[in-house]
Amino acid sequence: MASSEENKATVRACFENASQGNFEALDEIVAPDYVLHPEEVRGPDGLKEMVERYRNALSGLRVTIDQQFTEGDHVATRYTISGTHDGDLMGAAPTGKDVAFTGITISRCQDGRIVEEWEITDTVGLLGQIGALPAMAQS
Repeated sequence: MASSEENKATVRACFENASQGNFEALDEIVAPDYVLHPEEVRGPDGLKEMVERYRNALSGLRVTIDQQFTEGDHVATRYTISGTHDGDLMGAAPTGKDVAFTGITISRCQDGRIVEEWEITDTVGLLGQIGALPAMAQS
């Protein structure tokens, strides 16, 4: 069983390698039966595809880990993602705007790999920065 510090290092390596596009490393970091909730992304290839969509939409994508803590085999990570919106993002055309949004991921590790994660990101804040939110209904 990996220690809390080893689990934190595994999760940190996942964020770092994914954000840099070093997808081959994810095969060793993420378990074959990995699942990300609520998106239901499955396996290392599913994670690679999801990250690639963000990398294509946000040039210079950077992930800053703001805080991490552990309990048992779980690692909680609070992070900030930033980049320049110069590709299609959730159907929104490129704006050229610099954006930053935050998220929290809880990762469950087993045998030195990430097997399951639960993620919440500030998608509304991100879409607001690029002007992709619908106007509020007038009453």
